[in-house]
Amino acid sequence: MTRALLLSILTIAARPVASPAGRLPAHAELLTIGRLHYDGGGDWYANPSSLPNLLHAIGTRTALKVAPREKLVTVTDADLWNVPYIYMTGHGNVHWNDQELLVLRRYLQQGGFLHADDNYGMDESIRRELKRLFPDRPMVEVPLSHPIYHMIYEFPKGIPKIHEHDGKPAQGFGIFIDGRLAVYYSYQSDLGDGWEDPEVHKDPAEVRESALRMGVNLFAYAVAYGS
Repeated sequence: MTRALLLSILTIAARPVASPAGRLPAHAELLTIGRLHYDGGGDWYANPSSLPNLLHAIGTRTALKVAPREKLVTVTDADLWNVPYIYMTGHGNVHWNDQELLVLRRYLQQGGFLHADDNYGMDESIRRELKRLFPDRPMVEVPLSHPIYHMIYEFPKGIPKIHEHDGKPAQGFGIFIDGRLAVYYSYQSDLGDGWEDPEVHKDPAEVRESALRMGVNLFAYAVAYGS
């Protein structure tokens, strides 16, 4: 699928996001994001205003029909198979049991998309669990030429830096299945903080906007290239 075709399908406009308050579903068949409830002790529920704001951005900037809120899922929920994009975040430990690894691996092999967004503290555990998930598929830095950086908005330098944390550069890592990016790990960026309501972190408007634009690209990629 060419970028021009993707843009014609997905894009309405590229304009700053407004408040999601009062937005109603257009019809029953709406796309949404699955917030992943995982075990291990990490705060999977962090950044509660982030995903509604991202969904509003997706709904107002693309032709995709999305729900106003995310859906809470676990790996073993039947609802897992109804979301094209799973998002997980937190500051602490992540753990999947053997059965969860089997199901999540199958979901991703069949076209699903997982976005792990380090909220400063999950790096060690998510790298460990992703290696358990795909022991034969190394996690690599996603090249700057990849569509996630060019789907709708241009990110020629890759994932934007939202919060400082260790002061390291923001990086986007991925696991590929048959050439498709199935897992995206945003490291030293903290996109979810940038998606939150403005008063939560008091980030400059341009920082929040860059985070939302990156989120729109990720979701658009998951829908366009997924199952």
